[in-house]
Amino acid sequence: MTGSFGVALPGRILFGRGEAAQAPALIRAFGRRVLLVHGRDPARAAWLSAALQDCALHGISCGSEPTLPMLEAALRDVAGFAPDVVVGLGGGAVIDMAKALAALIPAPGGVMDHLEVVGRALPLSVPPLPCVALPSTSGTGAEATKNAVIGLPEHGRKVSLRDDRMLPRLALVDPALTDHCPRHVTLASGLDALAQVIEPYVSNRATPFTDALTLPAIPRGLAALQSLMRGENKDARDEMAWVSLTGGIALANGGLGAVHGLAGVIGGVTPAAHGAICGVLLGPVLAANRARASGETAARLATVCEILGKGLGVSGDEAPRALAIWAHEAGLAGLRDQGLAPARFADVARASMQSSSFRGNPVALTAADLEGVLTEAG
Repeated sequence: MTGSFGVALPGRILFGRGEAAQAPALIRAFGRRVLLVHGRDPARAAWLSAALQDCALHGISCGSEPTLPMLEAALRDVAGFAPDVVVGLGGGAVIDMAKALAALIPAPGGVMDHLEVVGRALPLSVPPLPCVALPSTSGTGAEATKNAVIGLPEHGRKVSLRDDRMLPRLALVDPALTDHCPRHVTLASGLDALAQVIEPYVSNRATPFTDALTLPAIPRGLAALQSLMRGENKDARDEMAWVSLTGGIALANGGLGAVHGLAGVIGGVTPAAHGAICGVLLGPVLAANRARASGETAARLATVCEILGKGLGVSGDEAPRALAIWAHEAGLAGLRDQGLAPARFADVARASMQSSSFRGNPVALTAADLEGVLTEAG
């Protein structure tokens, strides 16, 4: 555990059922020229568009996880509009697009000046525009993170645009916006939320701050997701929204691990949803980490597995496998069915070891270990 640490948070967080009613007035406080980024169906954002009809409003649709061509097209589309504020209303992909646009609209250079790995990874020379995030799924916690994940189809990978100032100025988390989210989206995004409170807890960058958030959230996330797989439940939606927000804060301050290191690469070479990838990897990665862990790391992993085992009705040793079985029975497809051929496992394993997420993994997994994880998740 790190002996000294800082805490990075959105400028303001509002959490609770019904809090979205405050959004129009709070958005206007940033200015009257509003860029609204929403999902594939603009009708889901109609309530906010109507409430902002006294503003100059420009809409951008983000119907899938953002790619570099999508981001460049959006920048061309908004050229000349000069927004005062960028609002993201939707899932993690929408919020990532909103954060990227808020950062790049005022930036004098191009996108590649600031992208990690394939670009120059230069810090932003101009502060981003204010960004307001309203998540409509419970998974990525993007409303509380300082990066935007961008797919690069021509490179077959995903990379981040990252700057501390990309944290939203306002994260407005209203669980009612997630009500009746489709079951398969709830499962995938919920498993991502669960991964994002587990990985920061066992991360080699964990802090007392992230521990205080993540450890209580692990059983709450599993129980809420189990409830939602049985049927719609407002209390469980509230719980998942909290766990998702917690995970976003935790990963921004404590890092992630091999689940997300692998997922970033797999997401670049398959059309699979990020949450579905993370969900199928979580159990196998827990097992691989436990096999190599010692000392405090082993104790932390044992604690996580005991919590999961209690929720799944098995022992801690059985928990990683039991979680994978439960997710499969709930409808989560394996990696092969998500589009990753076994012939690519070795390349994916090697590439994932270069990712920023992988550096937070609590033990030094080898490429062979990671191939084993992929085989188990297949």
